[in-house]
Formats: sequence, C-alpha cells, structure tokens
Amino acid sequence: MRYFITLSFDGTDFHGWQVQPGAVTVQGCLNEALQRLFGASTSCVGAGRTDAGVHASKMVAHFDVSQPIDTAQTAYRLNRMLPPTIYISDISLVEEGMHARFSATSRTYHYYVTTRKNPFRRLYAMRLPFALDFAEMNRAAEMLLTVTDFTSFAKLGGDQKTNICHLRYARWCEVEDGVWRFEICADRFLRNMVRAVVGTLMEVGRGRIGAENILDVIAAKDRCAAGESVPACGLFLVDVGY
Repeated sequence: MRYFITLSFDGTDFHGWQVQPGAVTVQGCLNEALQRLFGASTSCVGAGRTDAGVHASKMVAHFDVSQPIDTAQTAYRLNRMLPPTIYISDISLVEEGMHARFSATSRTYHYYVTTRKNPFRRLYAMRLPFALDFAEMNRAAEMLLTVTDFTSFAKLGGDQKTNICHLRYARWCEVEDGVWRFEICADRFLRNMVRAVVGTLMEVGRGRIGAENILDVIAAKDRCAAGESVPACGLFLVDVGY
C-alpha cells in the first residue's frame, strides 16, 4: 500500500534532501524514522531533490507498507522521532500507481530577498547589498515564459536527461516593506535552476544586462552565460501539484 507524506523542513543544517554517505539529509532522517517504525525495508521517495540549505514549506514523499496504517497516529509518531527541523503535516493513502516524483505535474518555488538588514530573515532570505530595479526584473522574468530550454541555468555535470521545462509563471512581488519574493512555477526544474535564474535576473536588476538580453543568455545554452547562483538560504519549495 502506498502513502503520501506532506512535510516541511528548515534546510539550514541539512545537506539537501537526498541521502548521501556521511551527510545529514532530510530523506535520510525520514528513512531512519520510517525504518524504526515499520522495519528496515521501508524508505521514502521525494517529489524532488532540494540542495543543501534549501527549505521547504511543502514537500511530498511516498513510502510503501504491506498493511493499512492509522495515518494520524503514524504522523504523530514520526514527528516525535524526527528532529524539530522536520514536520509532517499529513499522511494519506494514494493509488498504487501514484509516485511522489513522477506523478507530480508542477512544482512551485519562492526566493526571498531583503533590501535592509533584518535579523529575523537572516537564515531565510538573501540580504541585498545593492539596489535592484524590480520592474525590469519582472520584464525579464516574463520572457522566461516564452522558452523551454533552460540549459543555461542547469548545474554543470547534472544527470538530467533533458533540460526542457515548461514554466507557468515567474514574477517578483513585494511581500512586505523591504522584502521581495520571486515566485516561479513549472512542471519540473533542473538542479540549481531557480538560484541561477534569480542570479541572472539580478544582473538585469543591477543594469548589467538589459531585460531583453535574457533571451540571449538562454539561446547560448551555456551555464557560463548566465549569472551566478544566489545563496540557498532564501529558497523555499512551497508546493507540489498532482
């Protein structure tokens, strides 16, 4: 029987989602708790792989068991086993063919920046040491919706079979005074893609390249043509659609 877990986590102290030898990861902690609860063969599969330091307000994973479980009691027991930086909000029975990763139709990420020093945002947003033209950045972000090949924003050496992604929206909005959020949704994302996109849009915001030049960056199909990746601390996976 297959169950979906909906969870959130603070990625500050994790080496990303995926299990890695000798590293503390979110998937590793969840697998350990599942194995303690159900047996050594139980493990989970996530909807995606977040990098080290990236957070999630909504991540989805699945696991299989041979017998029906009390979902509320299982969530309660797992939360007691997991560190305070991981919280399971829901466990639900799904059809056998459902897959946390391959059945997902969309992922949504938010990236936060602050224009002033804020001690309460220091672990969850990038502090901007320079001014940005967010109107121009939004103009460039709209152009991202006209293309599908995002090779220029893919981390070199990635194992993805295709660099094609279909974006649904990409935009900057001011969520409170001095705090801006980049919102982006697509059917899939390449490794490090969102942070590379944000870094490139900041090049537009600083006037280093024009908004229209974002299409030249994409056409180059070269990671070196895009801007630097921004720090992981400001990035959140906020939704997975099915």
